[in-house]
This record gives sequence, structure tokens and C-alpha cells, in this order.
Amino acid sequence: GVFGHRLYVWNLSCRTLAQCFDLGEDSLPLSVRFLHNPDAAEGFVSCALSGITYRFYKCDVSCWAVEEAIRIPAKDVTGWIMPKMPAFTVDLVISTDDKYLYLSNWWHGDIRQYELSKNCKPRLVGQVFVGGSILRGGPVTVCRDEELKCQPEPLVVKCKRVYGGPSKMQLSLDGKRLYVTNSFYSTWDKQFYPNLVKEGSVLLQIDVDTEKGGLTVNKNFLVDFGKEPNGPCLAHDIHFASGDSTS
Repeated sequence: GVFGHRLYVWNLSCRTLAQCFDLGEDSLPLSVRFLHNPDAAEGFVSCALSGITYRFYKCDVSCWAVEEAIRIPAKDVTGWIMPKMPAFTVDLVISTDDKYLYLSNWWHGDIRQYELSKNCKPRLVGQVFVGGSILRGGPVTVCRDEELKCQPEPLVVKCKRVYGGPSKMQLSLDGKRLYVTNSFYSTWDKQFYPNLVKEGSVLLQIDVDTEKGGLTVNKNFLVDFGKEPNGPCLAHDIHFASGDSTS
């Protein structure tokens, strides 16, 4: 209940609040994206802490509705600030053809690719770990996990160990290159990933299978912000000069 947990619908022509949806006190809505199809009056909002992504859509001329679309389960852990580690979805990106939805899970450390369908809930078709708090050999031990059989391995790209977790994302217009940074907010970076603050953040490229779904870390691409002249720096947001999936 410390953070905001409501989704608001505004009538911009009248500058009035039309509707309000309470997504629950354990939710922290961070990212809202509409589908790119101009005829599709719908979109998704990802909520950190609860691990739930909601679909919102227009029912009629003046009424909107919200339904649960994705739920990422929490993990039972030891060696962390709480006995359960919830999903902390920082960013949500939708491909320009509205075929795939991507979520970055900053605490668990994974990027998720979901296939979108008109008649079915989003289906998980790709997943890759690029850091996180549950890596093997770290201070956190996972006692119970509904999804994974073992803790993921640390990521090393071009001889650099990647700390932190996936934060802001950006997808190329052709949907084949997903870029991600690993700094969320400097105060939280210091608390959860002190090595990230010490070493600096990175920019990674994730190669996307746009036919069948699937994600792979490109081991030949790395932008190291720890080597900036006034660094180490904590990079956050990403945009293409020539246009991207959120333009």
C-alpha cells in the first residue's frame, strides 16, 4: 500500500477522470503500452511486486475494462530481504506487428517473450536470464520455484560479468533486436545490486526469433558504461534515432 496501485482512464477532450481501476495493494503499475494497430482499443499494463500484467480494453464507446493476462509467480528464497521474492517487472514492450509482448523482470533476472492472440491469454514462448538476484553462487538460495528446476548461471559477455537485472528495453522496428539496460533506479541499484553501481551498467542485445519465438543473448554486443570518462554510469532508457517500437 506504499506505492500507487491504480490505473486511470482520462477523457483528454474534457480533461476529466473517466474511470479508475484498483489493481490491488500489492501491485505497482510501472509500464503501460497500447497495441500498435490503430483500430485496436486495448493494451497492457505491467505491475511490479504482484508479478501481474493486466490487459485493458474498450467495452463500448465510453467504458473500459481490465482483466488479468499474465501472472509471474514469486519464489521462496533465503538470504534475501523477504522470504518470498516477487517478480519486479520494470518494462513492457510490444512488437510493431502486435505479435509479441516482452517483459523485463529486474529481481528474478529474466526477459520474457509472450505471443499475443485475440482469443487466448498471452503464451510464453521465449525466456533468457541476463542477471538477477537468484543466480547460482550468489547469496540468495531458491527453496521453491514453480517455474525453474535450478538457479540460472551468471552472465558473462565479452569477458565482463553482468550485474543487476533487466530494466528498460527497446525493440527494433523489424522485431529482431531487443536491447536492454540493467539499471532501474540508483537508490534501488545500491540496495539490491551494489556491484552494478561499482562496475557500471551495460547495454545488451537480445536476438529474437520472430517466427517461432525465442530469445538469445548476443555475445558479440556489449556497451560498457563502466568505462565512460566520468563513469561508472548507470544507463536507463533507450531510444532509436530512426524510430523504435515505442515511437
